[in-house]
Amino acid sequence: MSTNQAIRIGIVTVSDRASRGEYEDRGGPAIRACLEEILSCAWEAVPRLIADEQPLIEATLKELCDHENCCLVVTTGGTGPARRDVTPEATEAVCDKLLDGFGEWMRAVSLKVVPTAILSRQIAGIRGRSLIVNLPGKPSAIRDCLLAVFPAIPYCIDLLEGPYLTTNEAVVKAFRPKA
Repeated sequence: MSTNQAIRIGIVTVSDRASRGEYEDRGGPAIRACLEEILSCAWEAVPRLIADEQPLIEATLKELCDHENCCLVVTTGGTGPARRDVTPEATEAVCDKLLDGFGEWMRAVSLKVVPTAILSRQIAGIRGRSLIVNLPGKPSAIRDCLLAVFPAIPYCIDLLEGPYLTTNEAVVKAFRPKA
């Protein structure tokens, strides 16, 4: 694990309407606000607002992982059953490995709040040294899901030889196995 790397986190809102300026992006700002609350280390957001187009989503994820050196990329939107919801397909297409437990746990947590959580298809995976996590589009669901999975994220980043993420333990306690 490296302590001298800059911590860069990609925040991607996938929304046709928001990308055209017809609708305010509430997802990206919700992710950023939640991360500001969770993380106790210095970090830099690398935001993107894009349309629901699989080639564009794939290109954006590749750019953030491969060129912007984001250790973590968090997406919102495009995870439902609608025809234009293709964020999970784009994520799977660019990942070397999928981490099924992330989606399973987010759906389990969300099902306690809303029965339609079973319609959510968010996934997570590894691309090179980056972790990509898909979140739902609703700001309250973004918070619930991010808080649910974040205890595992710093250790995952450690395993990818990324920067050392620390958390505000009053909000989320990062889990790292005892040496």
